[in-house]
Amino acid sequence: MSTTDEARTATDGAGADATAQTGGTRGTGGTRRLRRVEPAALAGVITHDITLFRRYWLSTSFSAVVEPTIYLLAFGWGFGSLVSVVAGYRYVEFLGTGVVASSVLFASAFASMFQTFIRRTYQKLYGAVLAAPVDIPEIVLGEALWTAAKAGVYGCAPLLVAIAFGLDPTPGMLVIPFVGFLTGFGFSLFGIWTSALVPSVDSFSYIISGVLTPLFLVAGTFFPVSELPGWARALSWANPLYHCVELVRDAAFGFAPLTDLGHLGALGVFAWIMWLLAVRSMRRRLID
Repeated sequence: MSTTDEARTATDGAGADATAQTGGTRGTGGTRRLRRVEPAALAGVITHDITLFRRYWLSTSFSAVVEPTIYLLAFGWGFGSLVSVVAGYRYVEFLGTGVVASSVLFASAFASMFQTFIRRTYQKLYGAVLAAPVDIPEIVLGEALWTAAKAGVYGCAPLLVAIAFGLDPTPGMLVIPFVGFLTGFGFSLFGIWTSALVPSVDSFSYIISGVLTPLFLVAGTFFPVSELPGWARALSWANPLYHCVELVRDAAFGFAPLTDLGHLGALGVFAWIMWLLAVRSMRRRLID
């Protein structure tokens, strides 16, 4: 055997040993697909996000809180002066609980789309992270969990404004941050998925105008879904924001256990589908 062959054999053996020691999770082979999410790697991704958030938390929090609040104040004062009661609620109460979903959407889908695209395309961050013992599911899950946690908190801002305008606080409102978290988790994964599909930042305009804006407008935020045609009411059950709005309103005005379980199930199914799509699309972009 020549010296070159011996060196090649030694290198191959070392690579095989390294793969065996890490459970076949290194490199770009198919064995990576079999590994489950490791808590330590997931914690590393979330810790990285928290560290970065400390540097820009003020600007992010400002936009996430102020924009939905402006919607609440503008529509509350505008339509509120013309329409006093909607679906049995004072309009400020109806709108204040509905805008929670809008706040969650802005803080999750919008943030996740642009952030993930920039980190993957321009900063090459995820390529560097994959050099550590971190895999695609941990990156996707870590990013989505952190974004969802922020969305759950930011979603409470318009609710507090509505309380200041006369919405009576109830014990059920304590579950609203968790509803915002679940909804934000699904839309964060949606943002990660779409960020791996578009060729450029400008392409997000198609998603925002063609997908997110219609979901936002027909979620029951500004007017009852019951006022829509029958086919539109049926399609509303495919709108995750609708389920978020209904859960928030039920938390504020009284739970309907069976119906609310249906809403929770719909949000869970949405998050699961987005999880599968996000992991697959990110793997295709970063590895395959």
